[in-house]
Amino acid sequence: FMNSSVKQAQKDGASIENISAGLSISVIKNALYKVIRPSSREELGQHIVVQGGTFHNDAVLRAFEQELGLEVVRPDIAGLMGAYGAAHYAMQRKAQDPAPSTTLSAQQLAAFTHEVSTAHCGACQNNCLLTVNRFEGGRRLISGNRCERPVTQTDPDERLNLYLFKREKLKAYLKPPSGRPVIGLPMGLNFYELLPFWSTVFDRLGYDVVVSPTSDHDLYLLGQGTIPSDTACYPAKLMHGHIQALIDRGVTTVFYPCMSYSIDEQRADNCFNCPVVAYYPEVIRNNMPDVRSICFIGGYVGLHRPRELPDKLHALLSPHLPGLTTLALRWALDAGYAAHAAHLAEIRARGRQIIAQARAEQKPILVLAGRPYHIDPEINHGIDKLITTLGAAVVSEDAVCDLPREHAPLEVLNQWTYHSRLYDAAMFTAGQPDMHFVQLVSFGCGCDAITSDECRRLLERKGHIYTQIKIDEIDNLGAARIRLRSLFAAIEMTKTADMTRVVNV
Repeated sequence: FMNSSVKQAQKDGASIENISAGLSISVIKNALYKVIRPSSREELGQHIVVQGGTFHNDAVLRAFEQELGLEVVRPDIAGLMGAYGAAHYAMQRKAQDPAPSTTLSAQQLAAFTHEVSTAHCGACQNNCLLTVNRFEGGRRLISGNRCERPVTQTDPDERLNLYLFKREKLKAYLKPPSGRPVIGLPMGLNFYELLPFWSTVFDRLGYDVVVSPTSDHDLYLLGQGTIPSDTACYPAKLMHGHIQALIDRGVTTVFYPCMSYSIDEQRADNCFNCPVVAYYPEVIRNNMPDVRSICFIGGYVGLHRPRELPDKLHALLSPHLPGLTTLALRWALDAGYAAHAAHLAEIRARGRQIIAQARAEQKPILVLAGRPYHIDPEINHGIDKLITTLGAAVVSEDAVCDLPREHAPLEVLNQWTYHSRLYDAAMFTAGQPDMHFVQLVSFGCGCDAITSDECRRLLERKGHIYTQIKIDEIDNLGAARIRLRSLFAAIEMTKTADMTRVVNV
């Protein structure tokens, strides 16, 4: 978004000085009001010390002072405070473990040499571009990897990864063509939740279901030219590529309906979808010229009212699917609802198994909470695998949101299906000393500005750490890796916590 704002300012004729000043102010406001978020200026105190390389910039320092109305102290080694902290930590560890230091001497540093090369990993579909540093004695330092596989030369332990289980379960609904008429479904947004439902419905109606290919950056680029706004979240942007991929495959009928409501799970005041999930078919219809050359079925349906759905869906589909009857549609929808319920029951059963197994192996358990489409590897960039390589089990919010928990009053209007799962999962996690909550948030998601605050409150009221990882099309996991390692370090420090509150599932 900042890049977009800069480009717009340049078009408007803003000077370099004003753009630089605006960026400096934006950095400070983002840090204060979106990261630190104090309730008042007094909460920060009257004597403030700033550190980090960013504060080497005089404009950023001055913007900070002007925003707070205070003079602050910037140490002359502000950009080295991280190294100072690392040295202090090393001194503490040295006191605990008096093993000889491996730090190179001045003479060894003078003779130090290394070689740098690049290579693609090839161990999985991510095919990470690795930077390999080679040192004397055959030692190597590898960077650019999303997981530890290139370093350890072993596969990560995926037994306790519910994200992987969910992806594999969805593959079961992808059947080979049988010569019947074809319906195309774009594999993004709420189809990660509703693929079992819709694929079962159309299969019962006598159609082969073809879904768009697995998301990757090339798929994003395929539809990038038709994205009308850069402010949309990355999962929404990917839908342009999914639709274009179906068209390029020769699919002539694509089903992508608008859905204001999700299936009513009776856990919230209402069951709305977020506006992007609900109405993005309209964006596709009005911004992708190629959809005018196919049968694009994008009307409005509501799965929250099963009794009314057959008649409304028949009115939507019958002009495009010859011979369709309301009776056949009613039978197919009953099968669809049953398939969706069975799919969700399998996920929850597997989640319970993973929790039990992780506890038996004394592994930490991370609730990697987000929205159904966050299991897409192109969207989460392999964060679930990164967590398993760090030695933890991974479950998702929909696997724990129905488990016994201490209910806490919410301070927000609870009217969104996906949001209510997050709140219930946070309540459950808050009562489990061996479980920890990590929320995935897509850049540009306005709704998660609400859920993140509420999940944080629900967890912190019970003394739990809230961790948020923001994700977009950039696949550099450096910041995510640091944040997760920090979480694991905090977990290690609290291992002696009371375990009497663990709920057996």
